[in-house]
Parts: sequence; C-alpha cells; structure tokens
Amino acid sequence: MNSLIKAVALVAVLAAPVAAFAQSDQQPLTRAEVKAQLKQLEDAGYNPAVATDATYPADIQAAEARVAAQNATGYGSPAGGTSQTGANAPMQQAPMNSQ
Repeated sequence: MNSLIKAVALVAVLAAPVAAFAQSDQQPLTRAEVKAQLKQLEDAGYNPAVATDATYPADIQAAEARVAAQNATGYGSPAGGTSQTGANAPMQQAPMNSQ
C-alpha cells in the first residue's frame, strides 16, 4: 500500500509540469502589436515621457481602463429599445351609466 501511495505521488509530481506547459497558449506579441497597444494608451492620455515613480501605476492603469472601456463599447447590439417589460399598464376607469 505504501508503494502505491509513493507511485501515485510520483506520477502527480511528474504530471504537474506537463499540465502547466500545456496551458501556456499565449504567443509572444509582435513589435507591431506592442506599438499598436502603446498608441492606444497614448491616445487614452498616457504619456510615458512624463511618468514618474509616484504616478506610474495609477496613470497607466487609468489609461488601460479607458482603453478597455473604449474596446467594450464596440461589442453587442444597442441597448436601447422601444418597449418595456414588467411594467403594469395604468388602470382606466370604466364609464358609469346613470339610469
């Protein structure tokens, strides 16, 4: 039983790097892709020439958020519509007949 546990542990240890390697599906970026991303960040207000150590994380994260917001607006159909659901129609009072 003890050798079975050792064998299972050994297989798990040897299989872990294989599984981790199989998941690395990211290709390295090309120079053109990096330049395009930098252009997007600069268009969103990021200026690497004036970045300081004190503002570096905040200013690039703000520019990345603006780029992400711009990229997110291009997906899906327009949100506006002409009908509403779940709203009750106003109740109309029936005319009274006087006899």
